[in-house]
Amino acid sequence: MIGLIDTYRDLDWDFYGPELWEAVLETVYMVAFAFAIAGWIGMVLGVLLYTTREGGLLSNKPVFWVLNFIVNTIRPIPFVILLAAIQPATILVIGTGIGNHAVIHAMVWAASFGIARIVEQNLVSIDPGVIEAARAMGASRLRIIFTVILPEAFGPLILGYTFVIIALIDMSALAGIVGGGGLGAFAIQEGYNRFRPHVTWLAVIVVIIMVHMLQILGNRLARKVLRR
Repeated sequence: MIGLIDTYRDLDWDFYGPELWEAVLETVYMVAFAFAIAGWIGMVLGVLLYTTREGGLLSNKPVFWVLNFIVNTIRPIPFVILLAAIQPATILVIGTGIGNHAVIHAMVWAASFGIARIVEQNLVSIDPGVIEAARAMGASRLRIIFTVILPEAFGPLILGYTFVIIALIDMSALAGIVGGGGLGAFAIQEGYNRFRPHVTWLAVIVVIIMVHMLQILGNRLARKVLRR
C-alpha cells in the first residue's frame, strides 16, 4: 500500500495532471452533449411506444409496430460495432467520422433507443385507473400525457436516466478508437500503451468516483420525488 502511494506521489503530475483533467472535461462534454439530445429523442420515442400500443391513449398498431421494430433492431447492437456501422451517416451529418463529435453522434443513436425502452417500461407500470380517472374528468389526451402520465413516472424515470448517463460514460471510453479523447483514450494511450498500469488506474478511479456521485445524486432526486 505504501509503495502504491509512493508511486502516485512520484508521478509526473506536471504532465499527467493537465492530461487527466483534459480527459475528464472531454468525457463530461461527450456525455452531457449526447445525453442532452438523446434524452429528448428517447423520451418522445418512449411515450409514443407507450401511447400507441394496443389500448393506449393514441392506440395505433402500425405506428407501434414500426417503432417497436426499430428500437428492437438498434438497441442490442454493441456500441463498438454501432460506432463503425454508422460512420457513413456520421460523416454525412457532422462532416467527419473521427473525433469526439463522431463519438457523440453514435452515442446519441445508442442512447436514444435505450432510453425509449426505459421510458416505455416505466410508463407501463402506471396504474391505469389514474389515466381513466383523468379521461373521465374530460382531460385531453395530450394533457393526460403531460400532467398525469409523465409526472406519475417521474421518480422511476430519474433512476432510468441515471442509468443511461452512466452507460454513456462507458460508451465514451471507446472514443479513442476513432481518434477521440476522454478518460478511455487517456487510460489506453498514457497507461496501457506505455506499460504504466498505475496511470490507467487513475482513469479507472476517476470513472468510479463519477459513477458513484451520479448514482447518489440520482437516488436522492428520485427519493425526493417519490416522497412528494
